[in-house]
Amino acid sequence: MKLRTSVMTLALCFVAAVVCYASDVQMGTWKLNEAKSKLAAGAPKNNTVVYEAAGDSVKVTIDGTAPDGTATHSEWTGKFDGKDYPSTGNPNEDMRSAKQIGDHTIHVTSKKGGKVVLTAHVVVAADGKSRTVTINGIDAQGKKYKGTAVYDKQ
Repeated sequence: MKLRTSVMTLALCFVAAVVCYASDVQMGTWKLNEAKSKLAAGAPKNNTVVYEAAGDSVKVTIDGTAPDGTATHSEWTGKFDGKDYPSTGNPNEDMRSAKQIGDHTIHVTSKKGGKVVLTAHVVVAADGKSRTVTINGIDAQGKKYKGTAVYDKQ
């Protein structure tokens, strides 16, 4: 009986460690590497993205620049479960969802008034030092844009 309990405890610890590791690779401060990025002309630019724990959720804070050059600041707190959670500070979205795809990958969907306005595929490099975000979006005028943003871990 003790062996069974020990094995079950060890198995649960292993599963918990895998789950924590999967989301931990995203955590921290990420700074845009413009030289390696291919941003769409007229698209907003996220200069710094911070992922941090917020209870059993993740808080994402984004500071950047709007197409007109003004500073932007937005925040989202949610889980990587694919469900919509409110987003504040970004006039182009009011809800965002994030879904963990693998150990180093999440898929993000942003919505405004229930309509998808942006999808992003976020992949952290195996060494954890950089991440690449592939973006497909629609601007405020309804024009589609695509881009790739590369971030370095700070």
